Amino acid sequence: FEVLKVVLCWSLEDASTDGKWCYTVFWVVGKPNTRLGLLKERLVEVCPTFASASAISFFYSSQIQSPRPPDVFLLKFCCYDQRGLLHDVTWVLSELELTIKKVKVSTTPDGKVMDLFFVTDSRELLHTKKRKDDTIDHLRSVIGDAMISCEIELVDSEVASCSQAAGFLPSIITEDMFQREMPLKPLDGLSTSENVSLTIDNLLSPAHTLVHICCQERKGLLYDIMRTLKDFNIQISYGRFSLRQRRSCEIDLFTMQADGKKIVDPSKQMALASRLESELNQPLRVAVVSRGPDTELLVANLVELSGKGRPLVFYDITFALKMLNTCIFSAEIGRRMIGDREWEVYRVLLDDREGEGLSVPQVKIEEEVWKTLMGWD
Repeated sequence: FEVLKVVLCWSLEDASTDGKWCYTVFWVVGKPNTRLGLLKERLVEVCPTFASASAISFFYSSQIQSPRPPDVFLLKFCCYDQRGLLHDVTWVLSELELTIKKVKVSTTPDGKVMDLFFVTDSRELLHTKKRKDDTIDHLRSVIGDAMISCEIELVDSEVASCSQAAGFLPSIITEDMFQREMPLKPLDGLSTSENVSLTIDNLLSPAHTLVHICCQERKGLLYDIMRTLKDFNIQISYGRFSLRQRRSCEIDLFTMQADGKKIVDPSKQMALASRLESELNQPLRVAVVSRGPDTELLVANLVELSGKGRPLVFYDITFALKMLNTCIFSAEIGRRMIGDREWEVYRVLLDDREGEGLSVPQVKIEEEVWKTLMGWD
């Protein structure tokens, strides 16, 4: 579902499993630039192998070691600033299947930009000279003569772990940002919270707990539902997802706990329902705040218990700002604990080049970034 979130819109999906094999069918709508061959490769990579499926007890054994974390590389380049630069660079890295773990972008008084990207390579080839040269060439083809220098180097594990740390956030910003709801009304004059209906039923099936969801379709919907169930260690035996009129969707999931039993504990049901409603209503937090004379865009999303962050958030942020013709002065990505959950926090300091304030109202920036993240035109 993380792979499908990146490139496709879905209209109908069926999934079923016998506890050993899983059968999933998606009816999807691709974009003109969707690379179906690459999509197939990525789907095959995230699926368990035949050998592991044939020995499922061994696959889930505690003796299995966790996969080795991917190598982290530091991509640093200097160039002359230009409008939309950060999104253009982010687009190149996305096309090359390089995942951004952290970024540090700063602009000098003489109009130069120093960008530091901590990235991992889905192809696991960035340690080779050919892959490095290919990445630099792609960046140069987009940036052009504005590029001054570009280097890629492997960083050690200590630096890689430190690269995830987030900078200081004032407590008033964190409290306001992580407690409030987005005041948007994207469709039918209704807010997202008014469009969500969730029911947990133990009467319909003798062996499964039915989770029935009606909500508004958006980008990453299946991803948010599945990662939430994954965090609760809940398995799906059968699921059906269908897209209705006016972009509303209906989802039925026949689920069980890891021990094969139904979810009968009222406290577990309440915790699951509360988390799902929260994720369906507001999977991310978006806020535009004033820092004296400066304006900062803050975006945050929950980190999976597995440690994975949400895909392509930075890409969507930079795309929305480019469409608004709003420049970026500096940007950072890091992680921090808020309450009992880990969040990935994106901080983007917006650039007032004319010295007369931003040409786009803060509310407009907030709304457009939110809509882009949700996939709403």
